Amino acid sequence: MEVDDGAELCFPQLLNTSCRKPTLPGSKDVFLNTLLSSISLLTVALNLLVIISVSHFRQLHTPTNILLLSLAVSDFLVGLLLMPVEILRKIACWFLGDLMCSLFMYVSYIIPSASIGDMVLISVDRYVAICHPLHYTTRITVRRAKLCVCLCWFCSVFYSSLFVKDDLTQPGRYNSCYGECVIVVDHITDTINLVLTLIVPVTVIIVLYMKVFVVAVSQARAMRSHITAVTFQRSVTLTAKKSELKAARTLGVLVVVFLICFCPYYCVSLAGDSLPNTSSASFVLFLFYFNSCLNPVIYAMFYPWFRKSVTLIVTLQILQPGSCEANIL
Repeated sequence: MEVDDGAELCFPQLLNTSCRKPTLPGSKDVFLNTLLSSISLLTVALNLLVIISVSHFRQLHTPTNILLLSLAVSDFLVGLLLMPVEILRKIACWFLGDLMCSLFMYVSYIIPSASIGDMVLISVDRYVAICHPLHYTTRITVRRAKLCVCLCWFCSVFYSSLFVKDDLTQPGRYNSCYGECVIVVDHITDTINLVLTLIVPVTVIIVLYMKVFVVAVSQARAMRSHITAVTFQRSVTLTAKKSELKAARTLGVLVVVFLICFCPYYCVSLAGDSLPNTSSASFVLFLFYFNSCLNPVIYAMFYPWFRKSVTLIVTLQILQPGSCEANIL
């Protein structure tokens, strides 16, 4: 590698094997990096509020909230680890060594996989709660929810190790120069990953939520058909219609946001190893991560208890003795 100025290299002492330093970002890149950094901070803050809320208040120790807690932890790690490191990879050389690069890639597989698994568990939980309400308390318990969460994370760790096992045993095998951090996954592996982490989860989520929606609509119609008192007929009908619209809107948001954030990443990964330019690649990757910022909004902010718990957290009332027993439901 021929260079006129050693300062252009990540490691000037390694003239023939060092990567070049990234060029200084332009105004457009500075704006983009600032935006992504803000999203990272927002992701950390929102999910941290969910973690504190569910962990602190005893009333929130329910099976559904245990799943929300696991989802918030995985999304919190996305904002705390994955997003900042990805930003640094775009604007600076990799100085942490090949082993840390391999470990980062490993973690970058584990966390999104666990997040996807949590979303599937939440859809199963809602399906049992609405479609089989009489059996919910016996089938879905806090202990079983915790067990499912542990299994979800264990499977994510094991599953992700299959993708980076070669890179973990031989760190830096795909790096073309010192100061670079990359991992190469073959087309067959990418296809398998697409099926297991997108097609299968999306199919499960859509099927379960469609069944939930159908049951919710049928129950609302049944309520209207059994109401005979004219005085309450109008109010019940309006309430039922609002319930139908709210259910449709919530289910639509859950599925559409998931697809919008995840599909571009997997489609590009399946189509090829790179995008036409780095800006497009960054956009697709951070859209993938941005789902972690939206999850606490979709899954938690729709709950009234979340707004109340946030008020108690922000005003530091949770520091008072016995605050964990507060009535926030």
